Amino acid sequence: MLASWPGIGDVSLTAAKYIVEKLNAAEIGEIEAVNFFEPVGVTVKENVVESPRFPESKFYYWQYPKASKGLVIFIGEEQPAFKGYELVNCVLDVAQRFRVSRVYSCAAAVTRIHHSEEMKVWGAATDPNLVDELGKHNVILRGNLRIAGLNGLILGMAKERGMEGICLLGEVPSYATQIANPKASLAVLGILTKILGITLDLAELGHLAERVDEEMDRIAKRVTAEFIDQFTEPIWEQDEEEE
Repeated sequence: MLASWPGIGDVSLTAAKYIVEKLNAAEIGEIEAVNFFEPVGVTVKENVVESPRFPESKFYYWQYPKASKGLVIFIGEEQPAFKGYELVNCVLDVAQRFRVSRVYSCAAAVTRIHHSEEMKVWGAATDPNLVDELGKHNVILRGNLRIAGLNGLILGMAKERGMEGICLLGEVPSYATQIANPKASLAVLGILTKILGITLDLAELGHLAERVDEEMDRIAKRVTAEFIDQFTEPIWEQDEEEE
């Protein structure tokens, strides 16, 4: 099972939604949001207030061709403020009903990298043997790190239940954590699809990553120009003094 919630750079959510779309995975159920969320506002369209909306938490399923195994995908539209532990328990209850043996999650690895560079993938697992498997896919093993939010918590809770767990973390520039980063999602999916043994057309996500890179270039140039204007003083040519 691949479980996904929003996080830095939307690395996880972008990857999970892309898999669902490209595999044409079927929606098979959802978790009743009212048990975990409380709306704190409303949306207004054309000056008309809409009814309160709860974030969705849905399950999808895809069957491997000519194989008895399948892939369950869970996508949570939002992380709850107070009942994250209970929500993860609910997700894992469903996973066990489907006899899921391994849980995957994705996250962001915030690092000092420029957005124009190749985004690498870090990894963590619930068992040393799985760590060795990650090493075979050229995943960076950093040793000690912390995976924040439910994309990390689900692995620890899966381990408590005797389930295997792997997290793939796409590198995200430290100066762009508030921007969606499809390039990091693309790097993660490149590894995840190999581990899962599935074929996925990543071209569309690659084009999106290129467009975001171009937009970040424009932002960087504008910010640099504003910085220069604000923190540098003009140098005026002085008239030469007559002797």
